Amino acid sequence: MPLYDCMLLFKPHIEKANLIDLVARVGNHVYKRNGVVTDIKSFGKIHLGYGIKKLDGRHYQGQLMQLTMMTTPNLNKELHYLNKESRLLRWLLVKHRDTKYGLDFVNDEGLRGDFSKYQRNFLYNEEDEVDDDDDDDEDDYVVEETTDK
Repeated sequence: MPLYDCMLLFKPHIEKANLIDLVARVGNHVYKRNGVVTDIKSFGKIHLGYGIKKLDGRHYQGQLMQLTMMTTPNLNKELHYLNKESRLLRWLLVKHRDTKYGLDFVNDEGLRGDFSKYQRNFLYNEEDEVDDDDDDDEDDYVVEETTDK
């Protein structure tokens, strides 16, 4: 299942209990479709770049929340009931891309050729590695031989 972000922009005067109610409804909808809500973030009250016109007037502020979830791709069609929700100014569903980070990025088959033109010691600084251990290992472990008579 792919990872999605659902951004919910609420009207500024909506109470916190009503926010949580709608977020819980979306979360329950995801759970019923065998999905998982992985993260919920609240960005608080934000100022908008332009006014959003609704039936009760034009809004220049809103309360922004983000739900991160793993669910089936047809969730976008199923969330269209949010269009009729009077507490929302806007909502948006964004699919995460298959991005790779760290060693997954370097070990990818298509990228191995890109690093082959560099010398190994250039990438890993192998020539600069110095044993900082001040102990001489040979002197620490002296074995004395004894003869039994």
